[in-house]
Amino acid sequence: MARPLREWLFGGKLDPLSQETRQHVVLVAFLAWVGLGADGLSSACYGPAEAYLALGQYTPLALYLAIATALTVFVISLAYNQVIELFPSGGGGYKAATQLVGPYAGLVSGAALIVDYVLTIAISVASGMDALFSLLSPAWQSEKLGVSLAVTGLLLILNLRGLKESILVLLPVFLGFFISHAVLIIAGINAHWAGMGELLPQTAVAAKTLAGQSGWYFVVALFLRAFSLGGGTYTGIEAVSNSVNVLAEPRVRTGHWTMFYMAVSLAFTAGGIVLLYLLWQVAPAEGQTLNAVVFRDIIASFGGSADFNHYTLVAVMALEAGLLVVAANTGFIGGPAVLAAMASDRWVPRQFRQLSSRLVTSNGLMVMGFCALVVLALTGGNVSLLVVLYSINVFITFSLTLFGLCRYWWEQRLYQLAWKRRFALSVLGLAVTSFILATLIVEKFTEGGWVTLLITAGVMGLCLLTHTHYESVRKLMARANRMHEVRPNWNPDAQSAPLNRAESTAIVMVGGQRGAGMHTLNWILKTFPGRFQNFVFVAVGEVDKDSFSSHRTLKSLTAQIENSLQYFVSYCVSKNLRAKGYSAFGADPLDELGKLTDRVLAEHPDAVCFAGKLVFARDNLFTRFLHNQMPLAMQARLERAGHDMVIVPLQVDSAAKAA
Repeated sequence: MARPLREWLFGGKLDPLSQETRQHVVLVAFLAWVGLGADGLSSACYGPAEAYLALGQYTPLALYLAIATALTVFVISLAYNQVIELFPSGGGGYKAATQLVGPYAGLVSGAALIVDYVLTIAISVASGMDALFSLLSPAWQSEKLGVSLAVTGLLLILNLRGLKESILVLLPVFLGFFISHAVLIIAGINAHWAGMGELLPQTAVAAKTLAGQSGWYFVVALFLRAFSLGGGTYTGIEAVSNSVNVLAEPRVRTGHWTMFYMAVSLAFTAGGIVLLYLLWQVAPAEGQTLNAVVFRDIIASFGGSADFNHYTLVAVMALEAGLLVVAANTGFIGGPAVLAAMASDRWVPRQFRQLSSRLVTSNGLMVMGFCALVVLALTGGNVSLLVVLYSINVFITFSLTLFGLCRYWWEQRLYQLAWKRRFALSVLGLAVTSFILATLIVEKFTEGGWVTLLITAGVMGLCLLTHTHYESVRKLMARANRMHEVRPNWNPDAQSAPLNRAESTAIVMVGGQRGAGMHTLNWILKTFPGRFQNFVFVAVGEVDKDSFSSHRTLKSLTAQIENSLQYFVSYCVSKNLRAKGYSAFGADPLDELGKLTDRVLAEHPDAVCFAGKLVFARDNLFTRFLHNQMPLAMQARLERAGHDMVIVPLQVDSAAKAA
């Protein structure tokens, strides 16, 4: 009953080795634009307004603001196209900072992105609910937090079903938002088209007049402050480079097209809305966003009835609310991708590389969803508070990434003919993003921005603890492998005689560490001399985020497992023992190992299973969480089925000392 319910809720199991599966789960540029571009596009609901309001009474400068906003989107997008080219397997700003600057810069970038993606989910849902509940009577306001939590949970379930599935469900809202806002922007500009030719000269005169009254320093400082406070407009650009691995082949080309769609739509929408504020001389209204005010005036200019105008505005604002919810999906896509990349470098537990039966990083999704729920609950879904926590971290990543690109192209100046253009673009992007970062920290630090920096530092601390432990174990295991692994002085391609079903069989579960597997085999031979005539080695290749990234990595995983099995079989043949290897591959290694073991037990009923397990001198909850507990899970499963299993301890601490 549990399995059919789970399949109904999350979808059926997918085969990671099937080419059809890969075609099913990857995203073409259009769908990637919807899934990864919603965060940036949704910022048009609040980013332009925040920048425009920062100008105060000096709104003529908004024309320069619209131009600067559009240009900045393209500068950052073009710079991140380089990240896509350099890191086509994904990882984005984290990978760029790690490989172009250094591992600790990558740690800072990764921790900042994790916190930022959690806040992306929280603020997007909270902002969407604010917009939605503004259309309802005040009596409903008390239900807003509960609905926010429920929507976050629903998005989590959608993403556990698969990235493409969640995007297809949210596609109508995304397209409805973009089309409706494009129509209103074009109509609003067209209504004032006669004065467009004079707008630039008038703006220049207004700037000179203001400079004559207060000085050019004041004009520049005011403009740069407004520009920086609108920095939330650019937050979604990072997501594409983080998730290149989910794009359809050829990935780099698909990534470039996705970034192009995102840059054009974001520059048009954000810059166009700022221009509308200026053309329509928008003033703040109590209880309404600037978007609502300007769209109300534009819709009224169509000449429809009062009811038509009202319901049209309601539909437009409802689409804004819907897109903000869709934007939360970017956090569910980008956050787990960053966690998976960091897990590959041992900054976070290896479980974040694992894929579910639907081939999504379910552990990362659960963490992002749970943390977003906690943030929403602790802040009460207060958007003004969440906005303070938001935006700072993404500009930390932007700045580190662009600094890494500057360093890379400078080092490549002797080898790349086109390095000057790319270096100049990276320097320009770094100047813009680092300035915005500095301004945001100064402006928002005392208002609560310090909380974001403190949480990010806490995440970094946990990552350092995890990395230190994994590095220690890696060194210990390398020494243990050197001590236990037997160098082959036999024929590595030796074939065993057929196994005898009537004789006793030892089923040995081996993993990627040959030394650990050889320790288990030698322990069996020493402890039970002559007891077993057949030796069956079973191994499961876990298809995780890394191995599923391409057909080449899947082939590499297959070859690794088959070579490992042949190693043990050849060793047994050299000892005149009959042996055979069995392999399986899948995203759920425990389930695959269980099925494989059941198959072998059916063929060899007189069998005992063996598996090695790491044992630490200081075993605690932390070490048990960070390491594979599959031997214990398999032992419990086999014992419930009436089969025997022996766990052979491998004390890595003592083994390393002995080595």
